[in-house]
Amino acid sequence: MPNHTKKTVKKRSDKTGLPPGSMVHIGRQRLRAPSITVIDYDENNFAEQVFDSVEACFPFKESPTVTWINIDGIQQTDILEKIGGCYNFHPLVMEDILNTEQRPKAEDYSDYLFIVLKMIYYNDDFNTVSTEQVSLVLGRTSVISFQEGIEGDVFGHLRERLRNEKGRARKLGADYLAYSLIDAVVDNYFSVLEKLGEKIEAIEEVLVTEPASATLNEIHRLKRELIYLRKAVWPLREVVGGLERGDSPLVQDATRLYMRDVYDHTIQVIDAVETYRDMVSGMLDIYLSSVSNRMNSVMKVLTVIATIFMPLTFLAGVYGMNFKHMPELDWPLGYPLLWLLMIAIAAAMLVFFKKKEWL
Repeated sequence: MPNHTKKTVKKRSDKTGLPPGSMVHIGRQRLRAPSITVIDYDENNFAEQVFDSVEACFPFKESPTVTWINIDGIQQTDILEKIGGCYNFHPLVMEDILNTEQRPKAEDYSDYLFIVLKMIYYNDDFNTVSTEQVSLVLGRTSVISFQEGIEGDVFGHLRERLRNEKGRARKLGADYLAYSLIDAVVDNYFSVLEKLGEKIEAIEEVLVTEPASATLNEIHRLKRELIYLRKAVWPLREVVGGLERGDSPLVQDATRLYMRDVYDHTIQVIDAVETYRDMVSGMLDIYLSSVSNRMNSVMKVLTVIATIFMPLTFLAGVYGMNFKHMPELDWPLGYPLLWLLMIAIAAAMLVFFKKKEWL
């Protein structure tokens, strides 16, 4: 499970006044050292290595095989400068990689495609949704991925397929590898949505029976998480659609068919997010209605009690006056008769309210 404890965050305002392409990291500051892994493969060969320095990745630039370089941790800008210099990254690309507040997008730089995604996690410990930015640079024979440095990702199954020669991943090129990375990110959205759906169902059950202030807090938290999720997913439709319909020679026609499948999944995710948003908005209305109905029930009971005691209070007030000539005060049965009268009035009013279905 990825660790999403809060860390110091550098904000966009830290770049105020700096020229375009400035190498300033914007986002969560992680103390863990960056991790550099390289997977190099073709249909018949496979090699996986972990490097301490980014310079060890440079020989793979001219490799005819497919190379996946994954850099997990982008706080050290010198690493990005070195690999960007080797692979001729545009300064704006390196700036966008360092800025983890980017909107999902895809940009064509002729020699490579630059893609930004949001990897979504559901944190079971805190019952919250967290995101991590993933930047992909797709070249002719390589894919370089950049992660923020949060422990864990959603690419474990893809690595296993590459290691075990399962499926067509080892037979196709770098564009299929980029598709597989995007597909892994999108598929994980469904897992997060399932968790949110379970939370929504649990809150709905409580909402009808015993709505409380804690329930309202959960509804507002869900609403914020769905807005957060929508911001991460909605632009992805344009990204995948552009890759499917684009004319970049880096994406083969065979891979575009798979991109169409990812596009369909993205639409399903967006539809699910919109449905959940409507459900959460409806839950807020149900909560307000439930609280209002409970208040109305309490007020109805209090009103009935007050109405019953109004004539009884009147009688008690009359006979509590200190006038000297009140003949009823001298009656031997005056006191019990007054009690019987008051009980009869209360009983008659209760019967009347019952017939009117006010109770």
